[in-house]
Amino acid sequence: MNAPDPISTGLSERRFLIIDGALATELERRGADLRDPLWSAKVLLEQPELIRRVHLDYLIAGADIVITSSYQAHWAGFERRGIPVHRVPGLLRQTVELAQQAREEFLADRATSEQPRGKPLIAASVGPYGAALADGSEYRGGYGLSDTELAAFHRPRIEALLSAAPDLLACETLPSLREALVLARLLGEFPGSGAWISFSCRDGALTCEGQDIAECARALNDFPQVLAVGVNCTAPEHVPALLERLRAHTAKPLLAYPNSGERYDAVSKRWLGAGRSSGSSHFATQARSWYAAGARLIGGCCRTTPDDIRCVREHLCA
Repeated sequence: MNAPDPISTGLSERRFLIIDGALATELERRGADLRDPLWSAKVLLEQPELIRRVHLDYLIAGADIVITSSYQAHWAGFERRGIPVHRVPGLLRQTVELAQQAREEFLADRATSEQPRGKPLIAASVGPYGAALADGSEYRGGYGLSDTELAAFHRPRIEALLSAAPDLLACETLPSLREALVLARLLGEFPGSGAWISFSCRDGALTCEGQDIAECARALNDFPQVLAVGVNCTAPEHVPALLERLRAHTAKPLLAYPNSGERYDAVSKRWLGAGRSSGSSHFATQARSWYAAGARLIGGCCRTTPDDIRCVREHLCA
């Protein structure tokens, strides 16, 4: 890791940090076929340059933090695609390297045209165990695994990602407090590392598995390597209430990067609802309420775009 707490450092210089938006659905919007258990990691195998371009476009749009394409990348998924086991750590490192390359290009371009906003952060995505099942389990939880089994699943991926020197980890879309605590304890095996922990939630109070988000905040307070807590891939209308509950029980920075407001149907593999049709301005207006509720790291998740992130930054800077 490049700094013990890059989030606190960034927030000491700025009122907020902008997280990027969706990666996988943005890749689909640009023509990538993600009908595969590896999801965005499929593009890592076939069109890595497209991933780098999406990262760059989010930086140009105003993101201070970009999240890598490792959310659904895991050993079993690569093995099913015929990838030898010894290649997997390198592929995971590549997800970080693509984001780093985009950052280098962004900073080089800005150096010749205008003063940079500051060096953007790279957050290596650590998706939940449920994401590896590719059946929507990250929105339900209840995997039936022990803490030891969950740790064994996450440990090698974290090790591989950290070997590429991201600025931090993004442990995201977690449906349960138990998985969050497994990850928080695992960080202790990697001194110098830090992560945010972000939950997927069913409503304005509960995680997808059913724990009170307030209890999640309290339970993570004593882990110094957990740098921020919050919610993602959750309906935008639930975010203010969730942030209020989090803010009452933790002093850690809060983050919010909800989806566009649509609902994912894991059976049909389709997004349902009219959230995307409401437009970037509406999403950015909602982002102001998340800031008012205490969020200092703000962005978008599934179905959000670079235009949404640009609009969020403009609204928060106004």
